[in-house]
Amino acid sequence: MISEFASELTTGGVALAAVLLLIAVRIPIAMALFIVSFFGVYYLNGINVAFSVIRSVPFEFAAHWSLSAIPMFTFMGALAYFTGISASVFRAARIWLAHLPGGLAVATNFGCAGFAAASGSSTATAASMGKIAIPEMMAAKYDKGLATGVVASAGTLGALIPPSILFVLFGVFAEVSIAKLFLAGVLPGLLTAFVFAAMIIIRCKLKPELAPKTTGIDSSEKWKALFETWPVLLLVGGITVGLYGGLVTPTEAGAYGSAVTIFVGLLQRRLNWGILLESLQEAAATTAKVFIVAIGASLFTKFLAVSGTAYGLGQVAQSYIAGPFGLFIVTTIFFLFLGMFLDPIGVMLIAIPVLLPFYDAAGLNLIWFGVLVVKLVEIGLLTPPVGFNVYVVKSVVGNDVTLGQIFRGVGWFLFCEAIVLTLLFSFPQISLLLPELQF
Repeated sequence: MISEFASELTTGGVALAAVLLLIAVRIPIAMALFIVSFFGVYYLNGINVAFSVIRSVPFEFAAHWSLSAIPMFTFMGALAYFTGISASVFRAARIWLAHLPGGLAVATNFGCAGFAAASGSSTATAASMGKIAIPEMMAAKYDKGLATGVVASAGTLGALIPPSILFVLFGVFAEVSIAKLFLAGVLPGLLTAFVFAAMIIIRCKLKPELAPKTTGIDSSEKWKALFETWPVLLLVGGITVGLYGGLVTPTEAGAYGSAVTIFVGLLQRRLNWGILLESLQEAAATTAKVFIVAIGASLFTKFLAVSGTAYGLGQVAQSYIAGPFGLFIVTTIFFLFLGMFLDPIGVMLIAIPVLLPFYDAAGLNLIWFGVLVVKLVEIGLLTPPVGFNVYVVKSVVGNDVTLGQIFRGVGWFLFCEAIVLTLLFSFPQISLLLPELQF
Protein backbone atom coordinates (compact mmCIF):
# COMPACT_ATOMS: atom_id res chain seq x y z
CA MET A 1 0.00 0.00 0.00
CA ILE A 2 1.07 3.56 -0.58
CA SER A 3 1.12 4.23 3.18
CA GLU A 4 4.12 1.92 3.47
CA PHE A 5 6.09 4.27 1.27
CA ALA A 6 4.65 7.55 2.54
CA SER A 7 7.84 8.51 4.38
CA GLU A 8 10.09 7.88 1.39
CA LEU A 9 7.74 9.69 -0.99
CA THR A 10 7.40 12.62 1.40
CA THR A 11 11.20 12.93 1.62
CA GLY A 12 11.51 12.87 -2.15
CA GLY A 13 8.66 15.34 -2.62
CA VAL A 14 10.17 17.79 -0.13
CA ALA A 15 13.55 17.46 -1.83
CA LEU A 16 12.10 18.15 -5.29
CA ALA A 17 10.14 21.12 -3.96
CA ALA A 18 13.32 22.45 -2.34
CA VAL A 19 15.20 22.16 -5.64
CA LEU A 20 12.49 24.05 -7.52
CA LEU A 21 12.32 26.70 -4.77
CA LEU A 22 16.07 27.31 -4.92
CA ILE A 23 15.92 27.57 -8.71
CA ALA A 24 13.00 30.01 -8.38
CA VAL A 25 15.16 32.33 -6.26
CA ARG A 26 17.81 32.21 -9.02
CA ILE A 27 20.20 29.66 -7.53
CA PRO A 28 21.91 27.87 -10.47
CA ILE A 29 20.41 24.45 -11.21
CA ALA A 30 23.63 22.57 -10.48
CA MET A 31 24.08 24.30 -7.13
CA ALA A 32 20.43 23.75 -6.17
CA LEU A 33 20.75 20.03 -6.84
CA PHE A 34 24.05 19.88 -4.95
CA ILE A 35 22.71 21.71 -1.86
CA VAL A 36 19.54 19.62 -1.58
CA SER A 37 21.41 16.35 -2.16
CA PHE A 38 24.13 17.11 0.38
CA PHE A 39 21.80 18.20 3.17
CA GLY A 40 19.34 15.43 2.32
CA VAL A 41 21.98 12.73 2.73
CA TYR A 42 23.29 14.52 5.85
CA TYR A 43 19.77 14.48 7.35
CA LEU A 44 19.30 10.78 6.60
CA ASN A 45 22.75 9.33 7.25
CA GLY A 46 24.96 11.89 8.93
CA ILE A 47 27.76 14.23 7.96
CA ASN A 48 30.38 11.56 7.21
CA VAL A 49 28.18 9.83 4.64
CA ALA A 50 27.24 13.20 3.10
CA PHE A 51 30.91 14.14 2.59
CA SER A 52 31.65 10.67 1.29
CA VAL A 53 28.94 11.06 -1.34
CA ILE A 54 30.16 14.45 -2.58
CA ARG A 55 33.71 13.08 -2.76
CA SER A 56 32.88 9.95 -4.72
CA VAL A 57 29.86 10.68 -6.93
CA PRO A 58 31.31 13.54 -9.05
CA PHE A 59 34.40 11.49 -9.93
CA GLU A 60 32.41 8.32 -10.62
CA PHE A 61 30.10 10.25 -12.92
CA ALA A 62 32.71 12.31 -14.76
CA ALA A 63 34.91 9.23 -15.30
CA HIS A 64 32.09 7.44 -17.15
CA TRP A 65 33.58 6.58 -20.56
CA SER A 66 30.34 7.17 -22.48
CA LEU A 67 30.41 10.85 -21.50
CA SER A 68 33.54 11.38 -23.58
CA ALA A 69 31.17 11.54 -26.57
CA ILE A 70 29.94 14.95 -25.34
CA PRO A 71 33.16 16.95 -25.92
CA MET A 72 33.63 15.16 -29.24
CA PHE A 73 30.19 16.09 -30.56
CA THR A 74 30.25 19.62 -29.14
CA PHE A 75 33.62 20.18 -30.84
CA MET A 76 32.23 18.80 -34.12
CA GLY A 77 29.18 21.06 -33.83
CA ALA A 78 31.29 24.14 -33.04
CA LEU A 79 33.51 23.46 -36.05
CA ALA A 80 30.48 22.99 -38.33
CA TYR A 81 29.01 26.24 -37.02
CA PHE A 82 32.10 28.44 -37.25
CA THR A 83 33.24 27.12 -40.64
CA GLY A 84 29.74 27.51 -42.06
CA ILE A 85 29.72 24.16 -43.85
CA SER A 86 26.08 23.54 -42.90
CA ALA A 87 24.85 26.62 -44.77
CA SER A 88 25.07 24.54 -47.97
CA VAL A 89 22.13 22.43 -46.78
CA PHE A 90 19.83 25.44 -46.69
CA ARG A 91 21.03 26.68 -50.08
CA ALA A 92 20.33 23.32 -51.71
CA ALA A 93 16.94 23.00 -49.99
CA ARG A 94 16.03 26.55 -51.05
CA ILE A 95 16.78 25.86 -54.72
CA TRP A 96 15.05 22.46 -54.81
CA LEU A 97 11.96 23.37 -52.75
CA ALA A 98 11.27 26.99 -53.72
CA HIS A 99 8.44 25.94 -56.08
CA LEU A 100 6.35 24.60 -53.18
CA PRO A 101 3.86 26.77 -51.26
CA GLY A 102 5.94 28.33 -48.50
CA GLY A 103 9.05 26.95 -50.22
CA LEU A 104 11.58 29.04 -48.29
CA ALA A 105 10.02 28.00 -44.98
CA VAL A 106 10.03 24.35 -46.07
CA ALA A 107 13.67 24.72 -47.12
CA THR A 108 14.49 26.28 -43.76
CA ASN A 109 12.80 23.36 -42.02
CA PHE A 110 14.92 20.77 -43.82
CA GLY A 111 17.98 22.99 -43.60
CA CYS A 112 17.55 22.98 -39.81
CA ALA A 113 17.30 19.18 -39.88
CA GLY A 114 20.57 18.97 -41.80
CA PHE A 115 22.33 21.43 -39.53
CA ALA A 116 20.97 19.61 -36.47
CA ALA A 117 22.52 16.39 -37.71
CA ALA A 118 25.88 18.13 -38.01
CA SER A 119 25.81 20.03 -34.73
CA GLY A 120 23.68 18.11 -32.21
CA SER A 121 22.63 21.43 -30.65
CA SER A 122 19.16 22.97 -30.86
CA THR A 123 20.27 26.46 -29.89
CA ALA A 124 23.20 26.44 -32.34
CA THR A 125 20.83 25.27 -35.09
CA ALA A 126 18.31 28.02 -34.35
CA ALA A 127 20.99 30.72 -34.08
CA SER A 128 22.87 29.85 -37.26
CA MET A 129 19.83 29.08 -39.43
CA GLY A 130 18.15 32.22 -38.11
CA LYS A 131 20.99 34.36 -39.43
CA ILE A 132 20.89 32.61 -42.81
CA ALA A 133 17.20 31.99 -43.47
CA ILE A 134 15.16 34.65 -41.66
CA PRO A 135 16.57 37.64 -43.61
CA GLU A 136 15.84 35.82 -46.88
CA MET A 137 12.25 35.02 -45.87
CA MET A 138 11.68 38.56 -44.62
CA ALA A 139 13.00 39.97 -47.91
CA ALA A 140 10.52 37.72 -49.72
CA LYS A 141 7.69 39.27 -47.61
CA TYR A 142 6.97 36.09 -45.64
CA ASP A 143 4.75 36.35 -42.58
CA LYS A 144 7.00 37.25 -39.64
CA GLY A 145 5.50 34.59 -37.39
CA LEU A 146 6.04 31.88 -39.99
CA ALA A 147 9.60 33.00 -40.79
CA THR A 148 10.72 33.06 -37.17
CA GLY A 149 8.50 30.21 -35.96
CA VAL A 150 9.94 27.69 -38.42
CA VAL A 151 13.52 28.47 -37.36
CA ALA A 152 12.75 28.26 -33.63
CA SER A 153 10.73 25.04 -34.05
CA ALA A 154 12.82 23.15 -36.61
CA GLY A 155 15.88 24.16 -34.60
CA THR A 156 14.70 21.79 -31.87
CA LEU A 157 15.51 18.87 -34.17
CA GLY A 158 19.07 19.25 -32.89
CA ALA A 159 17.91 17.53 -29.71
CA LEU A 160 16.49 14.51 -31.55
CA ILE A 161 18.41 13.85 -34.76
CA PRO A 162 21.71 12.20 -33.82
CA PRO A 163 24.23 13.04 -32.62
CA SER A 164 22.46 14.42 -29.55
CA ILE A 165 23.99 15.42 -26.23
CA LEU A 166 20.64 14.77 -24.54
CA PHE A 167 20.69 11.15 -25.72
CA VAL A 168 24.21 10.73 -24.31
CA LEU A 169 23.12 12.03 -20.92
CA PHE A 170 19.95 9.94 -20.90
CA GLY A 171 21.94 6.83 -21.82
CA VAL A 172 24.33 7.37 -18.92
CA PHE A 173 21.61 8.01 -16.33
CA ALA A 174 19.25 5.27 -17.55
CA GLU A 175 22.15 2.84 -18.22
CA VAL A 176 21.02 2.02 -21.76
CA SER A 177 22.93 1.90 -25.05
CA ILE A 178 23.73 5.38 -26.37
CA ALA A 179 24.25 3.98 -29.88
CA LYS A 180 20.72 2.54 -29.82
CA LEU A 181 19.34 5.85 -28.55
CA PHE A 182 21.01 7.65 -31.45
CA LEU A 183 19.45 5.23 -33.92
CA ALA A 184 16.09 5.51 -32.16
CA GLY A 185 16.08 9.26 -32.79
CA VAL A 186 16.50 9.04 -36.58
CA LEU A 187 12.94 8.16 -37.65
CA PRO A 188 11.20 10.40 -35.05
CA GLY A 189 13.43 13.28 -36.16
CA LEU A 190 12.60 12.75 -39.82
CA LEU A 191 8.91 12.29 -38.98
CA THR A 192 8.91 15.63 -37.15
CA ALA A 193 10.59 17.40 -40.07
CA PHE A 194 8.07 15.99 -42.58
CA VAL A 195 5.07 16.82 -40.39
CA PHE A 196 6.38 20.40 -40.06
CA ALA A 197 6.82 20.60 -43.84
CA ALA A 198 3.30 19.29 -44.49
CA MET A 199 1.81 21.85 -42.12
CA ILE A 200 3.73 24.71 -43.79
CA ILE A 201 2.63 23.64 -47.28
CA ILE A 202 -1.03 23.24 -46.29
CA ARG A 203 -1.13 26.60 -44.47
CA CYS A 204 0.54 28.45 -47.32
CA LYS A 205 -1.68 26.75 -49.91
CA LEU A 206 -4.81 27.82 -48.03
CA LYS A 207 -3.44 31.29 -47.22
CA PRO A 208 -0.96 32.31 -49.95
CA GLU A 209 -0.31 35.76 -48.41
CA LEU A 210 1.69 34.02 -45.66
CA ALA A 211 4.41 33.20 -48.17
CA PRO A 212 4.47 35.00 -51.52
CA LYS A 213 5.91 32.89 -54.33
CA THR A 214 9.66 33.27 -54.58
CA THR A 215 11.16 34.46 -57.86
CA GLY A 216 14.71 34.54 -59.16
CA ILE A 217 15.61 30.97 -58.18
CA ASP A 218 18.16 29.62 -60.66
CA SER A 219 17.04 26.04 -61.27
CA SER A 220 20.15 25.37 -63.35
CA GLU A 221 22.13 25.46 -60.10
CA LYS A 222 20.18 22.56 -58.58
CA TRP A 223 22.75 19.80 -58.96
CA LYS A 224 25.67 22.04 -58.11
CA ALA A 225 23.92 23.12 -54.89
CA LEU A 226 23.11 19.51 -54.03
CA PHE A 227 26.73 18.47 -54.58
CA GLU A 228 27.89 21.16 -52.16
CA THR A 229 26.08 19.36 -49.33
CA TRP A 230 28.54 16.43 -49.46
CA PRO A 231 30.36 17.38 -46.21
CA VAL A 232 27.13 17.17 -44.19
CA LEU A 233 26.12 13.94 -45.93
CA LEU A 234 29.58 12.51 -45.18
CA LEU A 235 29.24 13.45 -41.51
CA VAL A 236 25.69 12.21 -41.02
CA GLY A 237 26.07 9.13 -43.20
CA GLY A 238 29.36 8.09 -41.63
CA ILE A 239 28.05 8.45 -38.08
CA THR A 240 24.72 6.71 -38.77
CA VAL A 241 26.23 3.82 -40.76
CA GLY A 242 29.03 3.36 -38.24
CA LEU A 243 26.59 3.19 -35.32
CA TYR A 244 24.05 1.06 -37.19
CA GLY A 245 26.69 -1.45 -38.22
CA GLY A 246 28.24 -1.55 -34.76
CA LEU A 247 31.54 -0.37 -36.27
CA VAL A 248 32.06 2.55 -33.89
CA THR A 249 31.07 3.63 -30.41
CA PRO A 250 29.37 7.02 -29.92
CA THR A 251 32.69 8.52 -28.75
CA GLU A 252 34.49 7.16 -31.82
CA ALA A 253 31.68 8.53 -33.99
CA GLY A 254 32.20 11.95 -32.42
CA ALA A 255 35.93 11.77 -33.04
CA TYR A 256 35.25 10.76 -36.65
CA GLY A 257 32.85 13.69 -37.06
CA SER A 258 35.35 16.18 -35.63
CA ALA A 259 38.15 14.85 -37.87
CA VAL A 260 35.96 15.02 -40.99
CA THR A 261 34.83 18.56 -40.14
CA ILE A 262 38.45 19.68 -39.74
CA PHE A 263 39.37 18.02 -43.03
CA VAL A 264 36.46 19.67 -44.86
CA GLY A 265 37.20 23.05 -43.29
CA LEU A 266 40.82 22.87 -44.46
CA LEU A 267 39.84 21.58 -47.90
CA GLN A 268 37.38 24.43 -48.41
CA ARG A 269 39.79 26.96 -46.82
CA ARG A 270 37.25 27.91 -44.18
CA LEU A 271 39.30 26.76 -41.18
CA ASN A 272 42.16 28.71 -39.65
CA TRP A 273 43.88 28.81 -36.28
CA GLY A 274 41.46 31.43 -34.97
CA ILE A 275 38.37 29.36 -35.83
CA LEU A 276 39.99 26.20 -34.48
CA LEU A 277 40.76 27.92 -31.16
CA GLU A 278 37.27 29.43 -30.98
CA SER A 279 35.74 26.00 -31.65
CA LEU A 280 37.84 24.41 -28.90
CA GLN A 281 36.84 27.13 -26.45
CA GLU A 282 33.15 26.77 -27.36
CA ALA A 283 33.31 22.98 -26.98
CA ALA A 284 35.11 23.23 -23.63
CA ALA A 285 32.64 25.78 -22.26
CA THR A 286 29.60 23.79 -23.40
CA THR A 287 31.01 20.53 -22.03
CA ALA A 288 31.79 22.16 -18.67
CA LYS A 289 28.24 23.54 -18.37
CA VAL A 290 26.73 20.14 -19.21
CA PHE A 291 28.97 18.29 -16.76
CA ILE A 292 28.32 20.68 -13.87
CA VAL A 293 24.54 20.26 -14.16
CA ALA A 294 24.87 16.52 -14.78
CA ILE A 295 27.02 16.03 -11.67
CA GLY A 296 24.39 17.86 -9.62
CA ALA A 297 21.72 15.57 -11.09
CA SER A 298 23.88 12.53 -10.31
CA LEU A 299 24.09 13.62 -6.66
CA PHE A 300 20.31 14.08 -6.62
CA THR A 301 19.86 10.58 -8.04
CA LYS A 302 22.08 9.18 -5.28
CA PHE A 303 20.02 11.02 -2.66
CA LEU A 304 16.76 9.61 -4.06
CA ALA A 305 18.27 6.12 -3.89
CA VAL A 306 19.53 6.59 -0.31
CA SER A 307 16.18 7.99 0.83
CA GLY A 308 14.24 5.08 -0.71
CA THR A 309 12.24 7.48 -2.89
CA ALA A 310 13.14 5.65 -6.11
CA TYR A 311 11.90 2.34 -4.69
CA GLY A 312 8.74 3.98 -3.34
CA LEU A 313 7.97 5.56 -6.71
CA GLY A 314 8.36 2.18 -8.37
CA GLN A 315 5.89 0.59 -5.98
CA VAL A 316 3.38 3.40 -6.50
CA ALA A 317 3.73 2.98 -10.27
CA GLN A 318 2.90 -0.72 -9.99
CA SER A 319 -0.09 -0.13 -7.74
CA TYR A 320 -1.70 3.14 -8.77
CA ILE A 321 -0.72 4.29 -12.27
CA ALA A 322 -2.91 2.70 -14.91
CA GLY A 323 -0.44 1.32 -17.42
CA PRO A 324 1.68 3.04 -20.06
CA PHE A 325 -0.97 5.67 -20.89
CA GLY A 326 -1.10 6.86 -17.29
CA LEU A 327 2.69 7.08 -17.20
CA PHE A 328 2.68 8.98 -20.47
CA ILE A 329 0.25 11.57 -19.10
CA VAL A 330 2.25 11.96 -15.87
CA THR A 331 5.49 12.29 -17.84
CA THR A 332 4.02 14.87 -20.23
CA ILE A 333 2.61 17.03 -17.43
CA PHE A 334 5.87 16.85 -15.48
CA PHE A 335 8.01 17.87 -18.46
CA LEU A 336 5.66 20.63 -19.61
CA PHE A 337 5.64 22.10 -16.11
CA LEU A 338 9.43 22.07 -15.73
CA GLY A 339 9.92 23.15 -19.35
CA MET A 340 8.09 26.41 -18.68
CA PHE A 341 10.86 27.53 -16.33
CA LEU A 342 14.12 25.61 -16.86
CA ASP A 343 16.66 25.03 -19.60
CA PRO A 344 16.48 21.71 -21.54
CA ILE A 345 19.36 19.91 -19.84
CA GLY A 346 18.15 20.99 -16.41
CA VAL A 347 14.63 19.76 -17.17
CA MET A 348 15.83 16.36 -18.32
CA LEU A 349 18.31 15.79 -15.52
CA ILE A 350 15.81 16.71 -12.81
CA ALA A 351 13.04 14.62 -14.38
CA ILE A 352 14.93 11.40 -15.12
CA PRO A 353 15.69 10.42 -11.48
CA VAL A 354 12.04 11.05 -10.59
CA LEU A 355 10.40 9.29 -13.56
CA LEU A 356 12.81 6.44 -14.30
CA PRO A 357 11.61 4.25 -11.39
CA PHE A 358 8.07 4.38 -12.81
CA TYR A 359 9.20 3.05 -16.18
CA ASP A 360 11.50 0.46 -14.60
CA ALA A 361 8.66 -0.84 -12.44
CA ALA A 362 6.30 -0.99 -15.42
CA GLY A 363 8.86 -2.94 -17.46
CA LEU A 364 8.65 -0.49 -20.38
CA ASN A 365 11.37 -0.12 -23.02
CA LEU A 366 13.79 2.56 -21.86
CA ILE A 367 15.01 3.33 -25.38
CA TRP A 368 11.44 4.29 -26.27
CA PHE A 369 11.19 6.27 -23.03
CA GLY A 370 14.39 8.11 -23.98
CA VAL A 371 12.88 9.23 -27.29
CA LEU A 372 9.74 10.47 -25.52
CA VAL A 373 11.89 12.37 -23.02
CA VAL A 374 13.91 14.12 -25.74
CA LYS A 375 10.75 14.91 -27.71
CA LEU A 376 9.24 16.50 -24.59
CA VAL A 377 12.45 18.47 -24.05
CA GLU A 378 12.08 19.70 -27.66
CA ILE A 379 8.57 20.93 -26.87
CA GLY A 380 9.90 22.66 -23.76
CA LEU A 381 12.28 24.65 -25.97
CA LEU A 382 9.22 26.32 -27.51
CA THR A 383 6.73 26.77 -24.66
CA PRO A 384 6.36 30.08 -22.79
CA PRO A 385 7.45 31.73 -20.61
CA VAL A 386 11.03 30.51 -21.17
CA GLY A 387 11.04 28.88 -24.63
CA PHE A 388 14.83 28.93 -25.08
CA ASN A 389 14.76 28.61 -28.88
CA VAL A 390 12.23 31.42 -29.13
CA TYR A 391 14.59 33.75 -27.27
CA VAL A 392 17.52 32.60 -29.41
CA VAL A 393 15.57 33.60 -32.54
CA LYS A 394 14.54 36.87 -30.87
CA SER A 395 18.21 37.70 -30.27
CA VAL A 396 18.85 37.13 -33.99
CA VAL A 397 15.99 39.29 -35.34
CA GLY A 398 16.23 42.06 -32.74
CA ASN A 399 13.37 44.56 -32.81
CA ASP A 400 12.19 43.59 -36.30
CA VAL A 401 9.86 40.92 -34.84
CA THR A 402 8.15 40.97 -31.45
CA LEU A 403 8.35 38.10 -28.99
CA GLY A 404 4.57 37.70 -29.28
CA GLN A 405 4.79 37.26 -33.05
CA ILE A 406 7.43 34.54 -32.65
CA PHE A 407 5.38 32.66 -30.05
CA ARG A 408 2.28 32.88 -32.26
CA GLY A 409 4.27 31.48 -35.17
CA VAL A 410 5.58 28.68 -32.96
CA GLY A 411 2.03 27.75 -31.92
CA TRP A 412 1.35 25.95 -35.22
CA PHE A 413 4.50 23.89 -34.77
CA LEU A 414 3.55 23.00 -31.20
CA PHE A 415 0.33 21.57 -32.62
CA CYS A 416 2.46 19.42 -34.95
CA GLU A 417 4.67 18.39 -32.02
CA ALA A 418 1.57 17.16 -30.19
CA ILE A 419 0.66 15.02 -33.21
CA VAL A 420 4.16 13.56 -33.45
CA LEU A 421 4.33 12.90 -29.70
CA THR A 422 1.01 11.04 -29.86
CA LEU A 423 2.27 8.94 -32.78
CA LEU A 424 5.51 8.10 -30.96
CA PHE A 425 3.55 6.95 -27.92
CA SER A 426 0.94 5.02 -29.91
CA PHE A 427 3.45 3.34 -32.24
CA PRO A 428 6.69 2.62 -30.32
CA GLN A 429 8.15 0.88 -33.38
CA ILE A 430 8.74 4.28 -34.96
CA SER A 431 11.48 4.69 -32.36
CA LEU A 432 12.49 1.05 -31.95
CA LEU A 433 12.69 -0.15 -35.55
CA LEU A 434 16.29 0.88 -36.29
CA PRO A 435 17.72 -0.13 -32.87
CA GLU A 436 16.11 -3.56 -33.20
CA LEU A 437 17.56 -3.99 -36.72
CA GLN A 438 21.06 -2.94 -35.64
CA PHE A 439 23.73 -5.41 -36.67
